[in-house]
Amino acid sequence: MISSLRQPVVGISGSDLLLRQRHATLIKARSFLPSLSREKGQRSLVSVQKPLHIAASLGVGNFVSVKSDDDKRGDLVKIGIYFATWWALNVVFNIYNKKVLNAYPYPWLTSTLSLACGSLMMLISWATGIAEAPKTDPEFWKSLFPVAVAHTIGHVAATVSMSKVAVSFTHIIKSGEPAFSVLVSRFLLGESFPVPVYLSLIPIIGGCALAAVTELNFNMIGFMGAMISNLAFVFRNIFSKKGMKGKSVSGMNYYACLSILSLAILTPFAIAVEGPQMWAAGWQTAMSQIGPQFIWWLAAQSVFYHLYNQVSYMSLDQISPLTFSIGNTMKRISVIVSSIIIFHTPVQPINALGAAIAILGTFLYSQVFSIIHYF
Repeated sequence: MISSLRQPVVGISGSDLLLRQRHATLIKARSFLPSLSREKGQRSLVSVQKPLHIAASLGVGNFVSVKSDDDKRGDLVKIGIYFATWWALNVVFNIYNKKVLNAYPYPWLTSTLSLACGSLMMLISWATGIAEAPKTDPEFWKSLFPVAVAHTIGHVAATVSMSKVAVSFTHIIKSGEPAFSVLVSRFLLGESFPVPVYLSLIPIIGGCALAAVTELNFNMIGFMGAMISNLAFVFRNIFSKKGMKGKSVSGMNYYACLSILSLAILTPFAIAVEGPQMWAAGWQTAMSQIGPQFIWWLAAQSVFYHLYNQVSYMSLDQISPLTFSIGNTMKRISVIVSSIIIFHTPVQPINALGAAIAILGTFLYSQVFSIIHYF
């Protein structure tokens, strides 16, 4: 593990998550996760505020690590806590989300409830002083609006996808997000990338294609939902990096504001697309088939959706983009494997091979992108 000069966050795509250009400060006193910042008495040759990396030591100039073995072990433990919490919350969310959608196939409503639950949790936290409320102005919300539109589309599209196909298939397709990021940046924004970046897209696209054509329960709506989600989250990242320059809002509060604005955008569309009559009829059916346990599923799905996103944004404040991308790749693997086991999803060997190639391609993409920005 090394210390390095502070640098802006680069847009490494992969999760349902956003990589912002600047690292904001966490609410230290009340955070339920340990801070990764160092004690005042410790010193380094370079900035100690640089997010932590999990990687082999890289020789960048003449800088060398000055951390003791105890410091290194402590940092690894703290990063491990972040990752374990993030992965566990994400796996639990995906399991309950699929359970709810199997019994109550109304993805527009369940998407709305997820955002509503998170918004309510944060409003209560701000009102009671558990978390410090962000200082925002009209310009902040104006800059956040296009981000919220893209986030809303991506969230709903992913939920629609999961209502039609297996959780594992949705996440395999969503691992192709880096390809969308590069293509949009290249053809719409005019950005160019080194050849290794384009080469890293080959296994991503090839693996996703192989997984799609060999999926036993393929559904076009489910496939297109995952693809639209990928595209929407790419634009979310782009809008955020353009609109949030110079804004100082912590990762947790940034996501809370994003949830509140997305909820306001989504609610009228959810009512128009599905509506109270369909929801009421579906509710009676779900309660008759599942019983009161269904209420717990719905509550858990909503709570865990907010918590896993909140933890991912909080961890983004504390770790490097490279470390985050590695964690995001491993998170997707954990979701795919756990969902296959829990839902007994039939998987052909060729389908598993496609998934493995796509995820490996995502990992290679993140490594190539990070190395380019190091040098």
